[in-house]
Amino acid sequence: MKTAIVTGASSGIGFEIAQKLLNMGYKVYGFGRDFSRVKFDSPNFIREICDITNTNKFFQRIDEIKAKDEIFLLVNNSGVGYFGPHEELNPRKIHEMITVNLEVPMVLGSILMRQLKKNKGIIINISSVTAKEISTYGCAYSATKAGLTHFSESLFSEVRKTGVKIVTIHPDMTKSNFYRNANFSEDDSNEDFYINCKDIADVVEWVLRESSNLVVTELTLKPQKHRIKRK
Repeated sequence: MKTAIVTGASSGIGFEIAQKLLNMGYKVYGFGRDFSRVKFDSPNFIREICDITNTNKFFQRIDEIKAKDEIFLLVNNSGVGYFGPHEELNPRKIHEMITVNLEVPMVLGSILMRQLKKNKGIIINISSVTAKEISTYGCAYSATKAGLTHFSESLFSEVRKTGVKIVTIHPDMTKSNFYRNANFSEDDSNEDFYINCKDIADVVEWVLRESSNLVVTELTLKPQKHRIKRK
């Protein structure tokens, strides 16, 4: 049985990815702040209640997990976004985005890389379509995601000879609670205007079923039509 670590597994994209991995026969360590609204029926899901902004405690727990299990898959899904004019973002919000969106994936890659090389494992980073676009009222958020994307590209070039795969997924507007901190959200009046979290989990499954000699390093997922809803 292969073992995976999934951050942000208590809701949205991370929850659906964790469910998909369990259905594929993985053992999943799922990290999240609050699992009270979701339920995992599989005994192969290990619930890890943790605020990953508490990096010392979080990385200590990762060290404990890798001492017990050989990690094959890391899914860096946790993300936070604050939106609006840049002068309205306080230092705490900027620091939180950098920590969650960029620092944590970079440090996890470092902590787990030796095991991933040994197992010819995979890192899947959930970035954002904004990593590749100008993002008015979200320049700090998009900068963290652009950093994650560039980090992924460079890391793959570094470790590809060892058999490790690094894949970055760039979702566009997704129906989830991600936009709780914004004055807009996905327009849910028509399913053509947003991506479902299950769609992203399906893409993760496709990535994991690729032949060993093939790596699709980046995927961008967009709804057929583009429209947002103001709150």
